[in-house]
Amino acid sequence: MNLAFIEGNEAIALGAMASGCRFFAGYPITPATTILNNMLKYLPPEGGVCLQGEDEIASIGYCLGASMAGMKVMTATSGPGISLYSEQISFAIGSEIPLVIVNIQRLGPSTGSATLGADGDIQFMRWGNSGGLPVIVLAPADPRECYELTRHAFNLAETYRCPIFIASNKEIAMTRESVDLDALADPGIVDRRPSPAGSNYLPFATPDGIQVPYFEPIGGDIISRQTSSTHGPNGYITVDPVQIEANIERLRDKLSQAADGIAHCTYDASEDADTLLLTYGVTTRAAKTAVRQLKAAGKPVSLLSLKTLWPVPKKKLHEIADKYDRIVVVEMNLGQYFREIERVLPGKQLTFMGQMNGKLITPAQIERTVHNG
Repeated sequence: MNLAFIEGNEAIALGAMASGCRFFAGYPITPATTILNNMLKYLPPEGGVCLQGEDEIASIGYCLGASMAGMKVMTATSGPGISLYSEQISFAIGSEIPLVIVNIQRLGPSTGSATLGADGDIQFMRWGNSGGLPVIVLAPADPRECYELTRHAFNLAETYRCPIFIASNKEIAMTRESVDLDALADPGIVDRRPSPAGSNYLPFATPDGIQVPYFEPIGGDIISRQTSSTHGPNGYITVDPVQIEANIERLRDKLSQAADGIAHCTYDASEDADTLLLTYGVTTRAAKTAVRQLKAAGKPVSLLSLKTLWPVPKKKLHEIADKYDRIVVVEMNLGQYFREIERVLPGKQLTFMGQMNGKLITPAQIERTVHNG
């Protein structure tokens, strides 16, 4: 056993280092700043680079440049910074640049409350790009999951050549607890695929029928091109509607068709339960306590905690939710993910319990919602 007393932000930094991340750029913002602090401590001894950019726009730009050169990269911010990241996020999606973006959510809107938590960016992360193309968003519930989902985030970024969000929040990020580092899951390390030797490399072609192009770094021995404009397989700007449509559909399909394979969740089924609690992030912890107390009171309920929020894990939701008469969705906002559950599970008896006032949702609130349904 190797116990460490760490916060969620340090767990993310450790997960990034274990994944092979060797470049980080960010701008200080509560409650994400300690990720920058930790990467500044961990990266230089490993030959890595850690930069404090002059602002958020510059910081994510540095990351995109380093990724195009072949490095594994990460940046971290909070809601106001995600607003500034938006154009570069679109660039990363459209030009298939691997990138891990940590969003330590705080209470908004705008500057909001820097030291109060919320999960108010759930739809923002999905739709905050110009084009509306899919992204992957992972949601940890505690420091252990911060580490493990960061490992998955880097592997997914490399596999699908796209930006990956880690949707934490202030309460997870800045709360310390004991974590057995030796017990953390190791998914291995995935690297983006180079072009086969002797092939005629085109930076956005998929010659073997897969939906993700091979990668060659900018400035390497093989000529590669990047552009933020609509482009064909060769990387040159195009206005050909056939090429544009084919590329847009491929960018959509490479993630939407992989949704089942990247759907992480934990499911705790209770015998004789007719109600399913559905949570993600820090509310999972209150829900676990509520489940124990409801069971002790003779009201068994089951718990599904989603770790992958986007793409929405439709198959997994149907597979589990179809067993229950009623589903109670609990989240620290005004119902952003509840709308997705309504869309995916029409006809189900659904109940929403949420708030956005800087306070954590308590087990007692969840219990009352279950009893009053």
